[in-house]
Amino acid sequence: MFEKGNYIVYGTTGVCEIEDITAPDIAGTGSTRLYYVLSPCFQKGNRIFTPVDNEKVVIRAVMTQEEADALVNEIPAIEELAVLDDKQREKCYREAIRSGDPREWIRIIKTSYFRQQDRRAKGKKVTAVDERYFHAAEDQLYAELSVSLGIAREDVRGYIQERVPLRIDGDI
Repeated sequence: MFEKGNYIVYGTTGVCEIEDITAPDIAGTGSTRLYYVLSPCFQKGNRIFTPVDNEKVVIRAVMTQEEADALVNEIPAIEELAVLDDKQREKCYREAIRSGDPREWIRIIKTSYFRQQDRRAKGKKVTAVDERYFHAAEDQLYAELSVSLGIAREDVRGYIQERVPLRIDGDI
């Protein structure tokens, strides 16, 4: 169980701060089930109430600064997804986003980025699926790295570019 004030990754919502842990008095239920009151860090004005023992949504601690630095250093070694079929690729993208695993988000970013470059080189348009999941993975990754590293979200790309020897034309 996490504590009030901790930062967590909550499903596809992303990084949230635990504002409170409470047992709301829901009329007629007699339940004393504990709930997290979450405040999404990059979606102002929203609050989420979720059971502490929620097993349907991935809830995990945000990476430490050391873990975030290690992940950034690992980026060149993280392989792309090896899926040729478009429908299967979308399924893999969806599962990777839902996994809450930053390495899987990097795999999506790298896969979709290289696919976009290849398609552009052939005079084709970028697919909506690649673009949508690229941005979703980038949002999740950059939000968590921002909190873990204590830097502004908009500075994360530059932080990565400074540290990753293999540059991907301004993107990761």
